[in-house]
Amino acid sequence: MGEEETRPMTYGEKAVGLTFNPSGDTDVRIAKKAYAQIIDLLDALRKEAKSGEQSRLYSIAITETQAAQMWAVKAITWKD
Repeated sequence: MGEEETRPMTYGEKAVGLTFNPSGDTDVRIAKKAYAQIIDLLDALRKEAKSGEQSRLYSIAITETQAAQMWAVKAITWKD
């Protein structure tokens, strides 16, 4: 049992759907973990935001990171 299975998922891990990887693809897991770390950083910074606008910008960055993660998974799993 890995560490991920014994602790609650972070916000970033939930945001990228870390546990959703039906094919068990190693590259998908690595990419999702990397994007989750970025989202966790942005979320921590958002919580310390000095203004509503700064918080909004962090939220947009998180959303765009989620989109980039989904495109990365699509690229990794692309079949011609």
